[in-house]
Amino acid sequence: MNLDFSLILVLVTALTGVLWLLDHLVFAPKRRLALQAAEEQAEHALPEPQRKALLRQPGWADTSRSMFPVLLAVLVLRSFLYEPFQIPSGSMLPTLKIGDFILVNKYHYGLRLPVVNTRILANHDPQHGDVIVFRYPEDTSINFIKRVVGVPGDTITYRDKILYVNGVPQQQTLLAKLPPARPQQLLLNEALAGEPHRIYRDVHGPVIDGSWEVPPGHYFVLGDNRDNSKDSRYWGFVPEELLVGKATAVWMHWEGLFSLPDFSDVRRIN
Repeated sequence: MNLDFSLILVLVTALTGVLWLLDHLVFAPKRRLALQAAEEQAEHALPEPQRKALLRQPGWADTSRSMFPVLLAVLVLRSFLYEPFQIPSGSMLPTLKIGDFILVNKYHYGLRLPVVNTRILANHDPQHGDVIVFRYPEDTSINFIKRVVGVPGDTITYRDKILYVNGVPQQQTLLAKLPPARPQQLLLNEALAGEPHRIYRDVHGPVIDGSWEVPPGHYFVLGDNRDNSKDSRYWGFVPEELLVGKATAVWMHWEGLFSLPDFSDVRRIN
């Protein structure tokens, strides 16, 4: 079962806000009236400890008052500005490693309402080479990360492990054979729309050939670990409404619970 953290955050923020407002509008005036009645009955101002006791907020109200501004700030930051994600798989190697913690720019492709993901303010459109986070079209409770290789109107062809965009092959330059003696994998530099990034290609991996025309409002995405990535070649296009944001930087790497976080590879994502 996948928990929708955005939905949980919205609900908890709303609950604490409602409780704080309820106390402010209903119960706080009653406490002040109780204090006033007690002082009128005593015919003098009550000592400070008694005044504080009568005006003291109940625990649920005090907790809501303290938590609501914090939760609201987190909700705004996470929903409209930046959100951290952890890379769970090797589909974007060598660009992103399993255990990388990345920062995703949520407003780069426009402001969206949390939970429903409806865009309320347009900004940029995804471009060739952008690394994007999006909701997996076959299960929108799961976030995927891939590289945009096709934008609306493009014809994308993948043949003999070479990417063609509108009939133009995207140049691949060999950087290394891994391992050198009996290579199983090739490390290559691929120039996508003139911007280089690194990819892996398996020497003996299956060849997946095909051609796709990208419809309006959709994007074609590939993993940089080309023979170990379930991407648009398998399940189709990414609709615009499923975009989450643009991956901009790696800010930490953490292998797991039994290792220490590593901040030595902080970098921009290209």
